Amino acid sequence: MTAKKIFIITGESSGDKHASGVVRELKKINPDVVIEGIGGQNLRNQGVKLFSDHSKMGGIGITPKLVIDHFTLGKRIIKYLKNDFKPDIVLLVDYGAFNLTISKFLKKEGFKVFYFIPPQVWASRKWRLKTIKKNIDKVFTIFPFEKEMYEKEGINSTFVGHPLNFELPKKADRDDFFTRHNLDKNKRLVSIFPGSRMFEIKYLLKIFTGAVKIIEKACPDVQFVFSHAPNLADSAFKTNYKTIKGENQALLSVSDALILASGTVALEAAMYNTPMIIAYRGPLFFYLVYLMVRSIKKACLVNIITGKDIVKEFLMYDACSDKIAKEIIQLLNNTNYREKQLEGLAQLRSMMGDKHCVEEVAKHIDKELKGE
Repeated sequence: MTAKKIFIITGESSGDKHASGVVRELKKINPDVVIEGIGGQNLRNQGVKLFSDHSKMGGIGITPKLVIDHFTLGKRIIKYLKNDFKPDIVLLVDYGAFNLTISKFLKKEGFKVFYFIPPQVWASRKWRLKTIKKNIDKVFTIFPFEKEMYEKEGINSTFVGHPLNFELPKKADRDDFFTRHNLDKNKRLVSIFPGSRMFEIKYLLKIFTGAVKIIEKACPDVQFVFSHAPNLADSAFKTNYKTIKGENQALLSVSDALILASGTVALEAAMYNTPMIIAYRGPLFFYLVYLMVRSIKKACLVNIITGKDIVKEFLMYDACSDKIAKEIIQLLNNTNYREKQLEGLAQLRSMMGDKHCVEEVAKHIDKELKGE
């Protein structure tokens, strides 16, 4: 019997990592499957023959070079799949800008197309649902509420669980962490995550520092650490407070409260059961564009997933030092208030379930290959 074939398209390192997990699990149950794709070292380590690496995929913003690279690579992929490889399934992983575009041409050529970690159309640009409905045969969702949204649109989807369920490191040992970083074990810890992009540092660092000074006066038994994103240069920002670089998840897990720039970090914090607030401010122009394309009014993933206001959100001009400080002081000193948020975080974790997403995706692909 002819071996079944899969072609995987990823666009950056996280997609490459998730896809490699799917390959690993799929080969456990179907060792004869032939897999090629676009990816990086993670896929290569799983024995996947790479048609191309990510050198033509990544980029910051939309530049003429990136558009040309994407167009040229897309043409090459379609030609290769149509004339040479002829896969039974094409698996798209994340990277919506490229993958949604190429899905139109894949479908036109009659390929069966699956999508793992689809674009967050529930957050913005909801019109992309039309493209997904027309060109994607099955969507593997990582948020529980996405399945209902897709089903309403008549799109075949399955909730497979979120990668964080099994990718997050275990909670760090507090005593060990405090000892290594010369922190006072008799003081509570508030950690500040001002973002991983320079414009976030520009807009949020001063606000967050102002909040810290207010909290410091009100709560003398609290100490502070600023998280320095590992992708930023050491000189990205300066503060008079302690900074720790490259230990984001350990810091999230041992803190008593968190001040976070909005992003996936809030979901990580929730998985560690650490109380938090989120805040975000950026250029006015980008905020106005966001208002035009957004599909929901909530920004924190905890609130979006649960459909409740569990974590306080301070966005744009609402993001100011005194409001942030007041909320953090409440979370630190008001036991009932703190417990209410912790109950909400527990609800979030329950909704996220315990599915291992790459195992689930591999099982569904294997069933499809076997015609089950």
